[in-house]
Amino acid sequence: MASTDLVLAITGASGSAYGLRLLEVLLRAGRTVHLVISPAAAEVFDRELGRSIPLDPNSFDPAILLGPAATGLDFDRLKYHNYRNFQAGIASGSFLTGGMVICPCSMGTIAAIAHGMSQNLIHRAADVHLKEKRKLIVVPRETPLGLVQLKNLVAIAEAGAVVLPAMPAFYTLPQTVGDMVDFVVGRVCDQLGVDSGLAKRWGVADD
Repeated sequence: MASTDLVLAITGASGSAYGLRLLEVLLRAGRTVHLVISPAAAEVFDRELGRSIPLDPNSFDPAILLGPAATGLDFDRLKYHNYRNFQAGIASGSFLTGGMVICPCSMGTIAAIAHGMSQNLIHRAADVHLKEKRKLIVVPRETPLGLVQLKNLVAIAEAGAVVLPAMPAFYTLPQTVGDMVDFVVGRVCDQLGVDSGLAKRWGVADD
């Protein structure tokens, strides 16, 4: 039986806006999202967005995480898991999902996945998606890329992951940073089969 539940992990690469916008879009699309945030990601939230995000599920507040974008969202569809909680359903292949995204994805997380090092729930859930041959999308944001990083990306691609770098396009003539974020988020949603309404299709005239 197919599941429409999705896993979203946010790790400590720059580009926290990508992860938060993706979370918002998936919730607005009516999908149930299992969210995991790494400690490094929480530090990046504070640095890039000025938001202090507690990792303890008892203190976690999605309205603070999403800020103004939280308006009108159904948080009953958001399931937050602490990054150390291996008792979460997403740590097991018996828990069905429709795919997983790590956005943004740090190079440390890429390395852990490439070498099967399930040191936290994010690594383990990614490992589960690979072994169960489910969709795993990683959104790295790093430059330049060293040889070790490139080899790790090749390794996870060979294992079945989709490597979708956070590389905004300019043929869409973006006017704001938000437009550039939406381009990447729209491409992720395409991979998940979620109609986001964000993507401007090449060769398709605007209405």
